[in-house]
Amino acid sequence: MSSLAAKTISAMLLAATALGGTALHAQETVATYLSRIKAIDKAGPRINAVIALNPDAAKAEAAAKEVTGPLAGKVILVKDNVETADPMPTTAGSLLLKDNSAGRDAPFMLGLRAAGIVVLGKTNLSEWANMRSGQSSSGWSAVGGQTRNPHALDRSPCGSSSGSGAAIAAGLAWGAIGSETDGSITCPASLNGIVGFKPTVGMISRTHVVPISHSQDTVGPMTTSVKDAALMLTAMAGSDPADAATAEADAHKTDFAAGLAAASLKGVRLGVLRRAVGGNPKVIALFEKTLADLKAAGAVLVDLDYTPPAEMGRDEYTVLLYELRTDLAAYLQSVPASSFKDTPAARTLADAIAFNKAHPAELRWFGQDEFEEAEAMTDTAVYKKARENSLRLAGAEGIDKLLADNRVSFLIAPTSPPAWAIDLVTGDHSIDVGMGSLAAIAGYPHLTVPMGAVEGLPMGLSFMGAKWDDKRVLEAGAAYERARTVPVPKPSLKRWGE
Repeated sequence: MSSLAAKTISAMLLAATALGGTALHAQETVATYLSRIKAIDKAGPRINAVIALNPDAAKAEAAAKEVTGPLAGKVILVKDNVETADPMPTTAGSLLLKDNSAGRDAPFMLGLRAAGIVVLGKTNLSEWANMRSGQSSSGWSAVGGQTRNPHALDRSPCGSSSGSGAAIAAGLAWGAIGSETDGSITCPASLNGIVGFKPTVGMISRTHVVPISHSQDTVGPMTTSVKDAALMLTAMAGSDPADAATAEADAHKTDFAAGLAAASLKGVRLGVLRRAVGGNPKVIALFEKTLADLKAAGAVLVDLDYTPPAEMGRDEYTVLLYELRTDLAAYLQSVPASSFKDTPAARTLADAIAFNKAHPAELRWFGQDEFEEAEAMTDTAVYKKARENSLRLAGAEGIDKLLADNRVSFLIAPTSPPAWAIDLVTGDHSIDVGMGSLAAIAGYPHLTVPMGAVEGLPMGLSFMGAKWDDKRVLEAGAAYERARTVPVPKPSLKRWGE
């Protein structure tokens, strides 16, 4: 890269990340973001976060001028397992779905469009939302290749909402849509140094989103501030007759951004999940500084000695395997035949497995052991027992009990470890930090907010609350965001240590 090009990219990055991105993003246009994507994502450091661009984005931007409100004209990217009516395919990163253009919006997208949001394009992801192989590299897909972390190009962006996290960190859009089954919003948000919010399962419709599990799947916002995440959630939330989990959403929908500026931690009791911190001295030191900020803001810290029972994760895996087979088949059967131009129409998980075996590019770096396990997971009685047990252990006997027994409002912990090295040969390798599976399995809200960095690698702070307590979780996160004194790193667009 030439010196001039490097300076240009550096200037773009500074503009995108100044003041957390919010102030300057408010003035930026589709053209600005396209220029940045060209310079940073497709050339230069090549983050590889954007998998497709919307040819109608400029037209949508012009139409947004007729809309009023805080989201009018804001430019977002959408994870490529979410259908939009724009002329772009929804691939889930798989070559099987490379022509999947049904021309329909996921219902929550209608709320965003009505609020004036402009869809710029789709983001890369861990293929099939990281539920194909146990040895995968987060952020890799056959369609999009490997996404890189803007803070350290040779380090993982986590997944499966890898492109969404990396894109927002690099200033490629104002906000992004991610999706999560277990950690797929919160982990990439943490590793990329941004805000990510996994709402209560059922707050937002999952219709026309490529699924893993109807028990745990949700979409959510990924942004540079808690306020921006709350604004997006307000437009996204709501009941959908086609998604039974959302039956109560309208009753819990509110203006999630209202009151955030006045939110306080004074007197708020926070349950500190000490065993989620791990044993790394630098991670421990950063977390202690974060606890000091929380205490200075008036929070009451209550140490909790809790370890999730092993059977909770074991049974969660059974649930995900069973529901992947059934839920993916239901989705594929809704895909128009025209979406399979060069391949036989896929209507089942077995069809996807056969496609991968016939296409070496799909299995270049890792296999499909989880797909194959899911295809064999057909015992409904075992599945139902596993779901009942995992939900009980994470919900009633997990988060609910911890909150009640310790008289705390929220649980806090580091979200995820610092980013590990990208390794396509042997897959992800990281240290054990975080306890977000509790909120994922229970279906409860989970917010991650940047809390600083270890050796230049971002880490987030998790706030987890009770079911439908989304607004209060966002308020706690916003109050911490203002109280934080630890510096939050800006992306280097270099390899780690350079």
